[in-house]
Amino acid sequence: MRFLVLLLMVLPLHAEDELLKRAKEIHRRAIVIDTHADTPLRLLDEGLDLGARSKEGHLDLPRMREGGLGAEFFSIYVAPRFAPHFLARGMAEIGAVLDQVEKHGRELELARTAADIRRIHAAGKIAALMGVEGGHTIENDPRVLDVLYRMGVRYMTLTWAISTDWAGSSGDSGRNRGLSAMGRDVVARMNRLGMMVDISHVSDPTFWDALKVTRAPLIASHSCCRALCDHPRNLTDDMLRALAKNGGVAQINFYSGFLDGGYAAAQKKLEAQYETEDKQLIGKWKDDPARMSRERRRLENQYDARLPRPSFERIVDHIDHAVKVAGVDHVGLGSDFDGALMPRGLDDVSKLPLITAELLRRGYREPDIIKILGANLLRVMEQAEKAAGR
Repeated sequence: MRFLVLLLMVLPLHAEDELLKRAKEIHRRAIVIDTHADTPLRLLDEGLDLGARSKEGHLDLPRMREGGLGAEFFSIYVAPRFAPHFLARGMAEIGAVLDQVEKHGRELELARTAADIRRIHAAGKIAALMGVEGGHTIENDPRVLDVLYRMGVRYMTLTWAISTDWAGSSGDSGRNRGLSAMGRDVVARMNRLGMMVDISHVSDPTFWDALKVTRAPLIASHSCCRALCDHPRNLTDDMLRALAKNGGVAQINFYSGFLDGGYAAAQKKLEAQYETEDKQLIGKWKDDPARMSRERRRLENQYDARLPRPSFERIVDHIDHAVKVAGVDHVGLGSDFDGALMPRGLDDVSKLPLITAELLRRGYREPDIIKILGANLLRVMEQAEKAAGR
């Protein structure tokens, strides 16, 4: 009897091991692409070296290898406190990424096209790309897009949590505002360059306006489903269907606050207290960026420990919902590593195979998993390149 009980306990563990083993094998065959990591902030402010395993944060080359990651879009995010010198700060972050690519050339290579990603992956290296998070970075000058594109930027999020003069954001008083004439020109210019248009963070009217203007598929580089977590940063089912009709892709965000309504509600209660302490830290360490970055991360983790973190399976709930609404050809991964608090179990990039294992558990076939892991994003990138050619 005791042997039977032990056997019943061991069998599920064995099944879990087999799923994870299959997941890791799929990662070796697929090109796993993550469209959003805020790691450039750590590269610039903390002097992070991607080549060394870090005890902090979510991403470095050793852990990228363990997670089977094939390509990473490094986010060029400029905080509002850098006003009015958004572009100068953005250029510094781009420089920090390019420095790492040069330093770790045996493992990392800058990709400018979808074909580059495939070639770099075939060579056994990881492709590095960049996306600018927030149109405020171009300082109301669409010509800056040309410079950013030449430096390797392959998407721009039209807004961050702050609206621009030409586009409304989901994160402030511009929530009911869409694209202005200049905003429509920005989208058109991105299309001509072959730069993907990213609608994460934008207001609902901006989303619909961008959809009308664009000649190429849109991406949501790091967004979840509003039907599962009612947050203005997330996509409604109508948006998911429209994005699919446009040929675009919704890259699912891993941030606990966009995944789970219970976490978001608990976080809201602590928001004012957290923001007060965060502003104090910024003021205290404004002349020491490295210390400021570490202290802010410590504070964030301190508050996160008081909140009901969802399990990583919640990410797959959102993937599953997006697949059911938009179709399996229009869903991908946009982690928000090094920029957001992760759910339980998904501690860093090395844990990515857990998502694939969960997809397998839910009955997803390997060809469809490969689409979600990166093939869908590659298709959209190729279509953006073709739109530029036209």
